[in-house]
Amino acid sequence: MKGHLKKYSLFMLIVVIDLILRWRVPTAGSTAVSSSIDYLVEMLLFIPPIFVLVGLLDVWAPRKIVEKHVGPDSGAKGVVISILVATAAAGPLYAGFPVAIALLKKGCRLANAVIFLGTWATIKIPMLMMEIKFMGLSFALTRLILTVPVVILIGYLIEKIVEAGKDLGSRNPHREVENIS
Repeated sequence: MKGHLKKYSLFMLIVVIDLILRWRVPTAGSTAVSSSIDYLVEMLLFIPPIFVLVGLLDVWAPRKIVEKHVGPDSGAKGVVISILVATAAAGPLYAGFPVAIALLKKGCRLANAVIFLGTWATIKIPMLMMEIKFMGLSFALTRLILTVPVVILIGYLIEKIVEAGKDLGSRNPHREVENIS
């Protein structure tokens, strides 16, 4: 029981805040409640298909294929595949996290998973089409030219930081003391 309360504490906090707001400031409260319900419905509509996709990825994509195409030795090919797959993805960013976790479990390189998420967040084909329509082709291409290298750089940078953190953790003298006792 205590685990469930802790697990859903953020959700409960939002409900309590929404109710207090609704009681104290009715106009703002009704807007907050409406927004919360809209986000909840959106998540309930997106999450089941994403879990089905992740389940299919887990069953249908052999580890060797994932490692070959986006694994540690995939090089530039892995970066390109990560970017292309993410540009074709649909849905909000939180839907990409389970997919990235499934890819990591299958042997995807961390940098490629971060590049996948960064691309999912910033470069999608429908979003690019909207930019071209409303902002013009030169704006869309400029943003694309600036975004892609930054997403790639962030992917490799995060991978290096995580690797450095693992190295530091393995050299932590306090860890050795904890393991002895």
